[in-house]
Amino acid sequence: MEPSSKIWADGEFVDWEDATVHYLAHGLQYGTGVFEGIRAYKTPEGTAVFRLHEHMVRLVASARAYGIPMIYTAEQMDEACLELLRVNELESAYIRPLVFYGLGASGLNPSSNPVLTYMGAFLMGSYLGEEGVKNGIRAMVSSWRRISHTSFIPTAKGSGQYLNSVLAKQEALRAGFDESLMLNDSGSISEASGMNIFLVSRDVVYTPPVSSGILEGITRNSVMELLRSEGVEVREMELARGSLYTADEVFLTGTAAEVTPVREVDGRDIGSGEPGPITALAQDLFASAVAGKLPEYRRWLSFV
Repeated sequence: MEPSSKIWADGEFVDWEDATVHYLAHGLQYGTGVFEGIRAYKTPEGTAVFRLHEHMVRLVASARAYGIPMIYTAEQMDEACLELLRVNELESAYIRPLVFYGLGASGLNPSSNPVLTYMGAFLMGSYLGEEGVKNGIRAMVSSWRRISHTSFIPTAKGSGQYLNSVLAKQEALRAGFDESLMLNDSGSISEASGMNIFLVSRDVVYTPPVSSGILEGITRNSVMELLRSEGVEVREMELARGSLYTADEVFLTGTAAEVTPVREVDGRDIGSGEPGPITALAQDLFASAVAGKLPEYRRWLSFV
């Protein structure tokens, strides 16, 4: 992450180093907030944010799911994001809006606390590294289970619930892997620590459904639509752990990770141990879409 000059804070632009909150802010103490991860890309026609409105709609929905009253509409957040990129003069960026409870009551009922809305934009490279994007990463199945529908709201991006992902990610790194793959309470495949999972078997692409405890990723949905437009069959279905070991290809999707191949799971090579043809197709289609090279998907781009 490379710092930029300004942060958007409840309608005002403040210097990067001044975008602070009180240490007793409820969101810091208890994780009572929701957030999004969004990317802007440099295109031949200028900077464009990928699926901006869909991200802001999900931010509003996440806040509603956790009972956090949003001050701004999705449309207002769209415009704030575009203005933030203009102010910081960023041609490409990772964008992080965050809505959270501020300083006030210190107990478990934050309803009287002010709701704060901040947004930053900054330069960030490939989440799992350029080498991982090119040649694939090594992953392990985590001992930590993905949060369930009975304890959290997996379909929302709540700040506190990502402690679950932190545990899984750190476990993988300590064990010498790049990423962690998580099962749900029933033992089916759910998602990676912060990405959705796709498996390819006999030229059919499979991905876990929302009922498996996943976040319904915007990059996930984009890749599904792009692959189907090329005649690739994509199925949403519950997947057993063993499916990872017998798959011909495995790849991950997410705003930060984009489309990243997995070449190994739990010490077992996936397919030939190299990114496969459908993974490469997904990467190429997604890269073309975010760069504005696919006219039929210009609707996904919001130009600065």
